[in-house]
Amino acid sequence: MERLDDIFFYTLEKSIKSYRQFAQRAMLKQGFKLTIDQWLVLKAIMDNPDWNQQAIADASFKDFASVTRIIELLVKKGFLTRAIHPTDRRRFLLTPMPKAEQDLKAMRPITEQNRKTALKGISEEQLALLHQYLTRIIENCQNS
Repeated sequence: MERLDDIFFYTLEKSIKSYRQFAQRAMLKQGFKLTIDQWLVLKAIMDNPDWNQQAIADASFKDFASVTRIIELLVKKGFLTRAIHPTDRRRFLLTPMPKAEQDLKAMRPITEQNRKTALKGISEEQLALLHQYLTRIIENCQNS
């Protein structure tokens, strides 16, 4: 019987979870109060202001209900405002507050250092190959 540590997808999931925990600790250590999931949703909104909540959920790999809760928290924390969309009453108009842009800008050096630390010992060529392989796995799963 195979062991968990011998299963590629287990190792892949473990590496992602390890990175998320590492990155979260680094952000908290620097005094930032956003979780990785909140950062991801906020970044998706800031990069794509016309997206609806379903598109944000898809991009952040979260279900619709989770994104709704995260948006509510971001509103409470003062990162977003939420209003009824002017042309579609079923949607919300999400507007980043200046605090959102300031914090994401301030977090950038930390996220870059986190990535650098996590990828230490992996060459650019190896990283490019890994990206290519992972993209292939995504395509294989989406096309099946």
